[in-house]
Amino acid sequence: MSDNVRLIEVKENILDDNEKVAAALRARLKEEKTFLVNLMASPGAGKTSTVIQTTARLKEAFNIGVLEADIDSMVDAEKVAATGITAIQMRTGGFCHLDASMVGDGLDAIGSQDFDLILLENVGNLVCPAEFDTGSALNAMILSVPEGDDKPLKYPLMFSVCEVVLINKIDTCEHFDFDRARFEEGVKKVNPSCTLFDISCRTGEGIDAWVAWLKERTKAHNA
Repeated sequence: MSDNVRLIEVKENILDDNEKVAAALRARLKEEKTFLVNLMASPGAGKTSTVIQTTARLKEAFNIGVLEADIDSMVDAEKVAATGITAIQMRTGGFCHLDASMVGDGLDAIGSQDFDLILLENVGNLVCPAEFDTGSALNAMILSVPEGDDKPLKYPLMFSVCEVVLINKIDTCEHFDFDRARFEEGVKKVNPSCTLFDISCRTGEGIDAWVAWLKERTKAHNA
């Protein structure tokens, strides 16, 4: 490297600043008694379908809001709003992730203090969203069966930052080369304490178990 060139680790500085904003946001939500769930997955894994199935089962127990993130679309927020749930669409304008400042803007727009539970549907991506703390109380991700059972080894950071993994489209296992035991082994290698739920948004299989778990986590956070 030339003596006339300075190297600045920009990414490290950005992430450090984000951690501070995220910590402040988490403290604010704890005080408001609002449980924020950061839901991550690849495009097509079933994030919005999972959000709709989840809110349908919890809307009698909690006041629920949804933050939908996309590069340039209103489609997901419109789907959620059609079910009677308050939703805000957050367009990132090309960014492949949300950071804590972006989430803070979304929470201000929806009025986070008015909700017990807010589901944040992050941008569809298994790389960038895992690198940024959003200020959520819970990181969760969805892996759909057609994506394959090798993803924990290909995207270890995503699986390591998530406390719970939902295996969606579990009803299609017989049609794909998906080894459920191999997948769980891969998850446990990078995150031994991770909780797994087998679900199908098409048939409803496993959704009640996931919702019951989420309900207890929300109550504990907001107590």
